[in-house]
Amino acid sequence: MNTTELRQKDAAGLATEIKALQKAHFNLRMQKATQQLGNTNQLHQTRRSIARAKTILAQKQAAK
Repeated sequence: MNTTELRQKDAAGLATEIKALQKAHFNLRMQKATQQLGNTNQLHQTRRSIARAKTILAQKQAAK
């Protein structure tokens, strides 16, 4: 999900997106631990997506 899509969501939508990304990241970590993850770059991508969503959420909350 890119930044323009994230900026269109409200705070509640961003919070649910963050939770979904964190769950996906956890699942990827478990796949890596059991050596089932072929593309380890997905871990990097989900971490960046979580940080991006958290940053936008913080900006929205600061603007209030």
